[in-house]
Amino acid sequence: MDVMVDRSGSPRPDGSEEGGRKKLSVAIIAQNEQERIVKAIESCRSFADEIVVVDGGSTDRTAEIAAACGCSVYHNPWPGYAKQRNFAAGKARHDWILMLDTDEFPDEELIRSIHLWKLDAGAREDAYRLYRIGNFMGKWLDRGEYLVRLYDRRRISVVDTPVHEAPDVGGRPVGTLPGILWHDGFRSIEDHVIRFNRYTNLEAEKAFAAGKPFRLYRLLARPSLRFVQKYFVQGLFRKGLAGLTIAVLWSYYEYLAQIKHYEKRRLSAGGRTPAQHTGAPERATPVSM
Repeated sequence: MDVMVDRSGSPRPDGSEEGGRKKLSVAIIAQNEQERIVKAIESCRSFADEIVVVDGGSTDRTAEIAAACGCSVYHNPWPGYAKQRNFAAGKARHDWILMLDTDEFPDEELIRSIHLWKLDAGAREDAYRLYRIGNFMGKWLDRGEYLVRLYDRRRISVVDTPVHEAPDVGGRPVGTLPGILWHDGFRSIEDHVIRFNRYTNLEAEKAFAAGKPFRLYRLLARPSLRFVQKYFVQGLFRKGLAGLTIAVLWSYYEYLAQIKHYEKRRLSAGGRTPAQHTGAPERATPVSM
């Protein structure tokens, strides 16, 4: 029997196919998601040959609940999104990996598509896109986005980037599976703002690490363009106050990402933060009225 070595260094049997039927491992990364993880696990029970849950340091019962649901649970202190995804893939028994978040679940059409794909011995793609649609303030959106979520780890891994991690397909063939992956990601406005703040930190770090220069026109243009894209092009004006709020928040996201990038470059060039200013406060200059 062939033996593979996963990314954690443990030998694992290559059980990716059995009698022409593909074997699939669902890989979920989680942290403090005890209220949501059961739905995600149960939604893929019918097609998953294994469900791997990697807990990044929960202080609630997330790991305990996942284990009680029959998942293979591993603990790995949070290393970042991409590294955690690859860690989860490395712990899987099978080579075909479906990346799933704790607030996602497939609809019936997508479930059927995955069952049919597992039986299709003639499929030649190395990865597959799924169509994901989210919700906001109690409303499901009309449009979503295609994301590569199903892939063969023997040929593909998740690119190591601070934010918006995805399998690096390169020039490999990618297919599309019919159906919808529902993303029940809305908790509250406060949670959304907190997450956007965290993600824009990562966006700025990514741009800074890549040596990307700050451009004022991006700071001025990108927020407005993102608002137009979300509100008018994607039709969020049809969703009332929820749609308006999404468009405004994405405009805010773009501004934060750009101004944080500027701040990082300024500080790296010797700029001072207010806390670093040790001299006497400057006297205000009188202003003529």
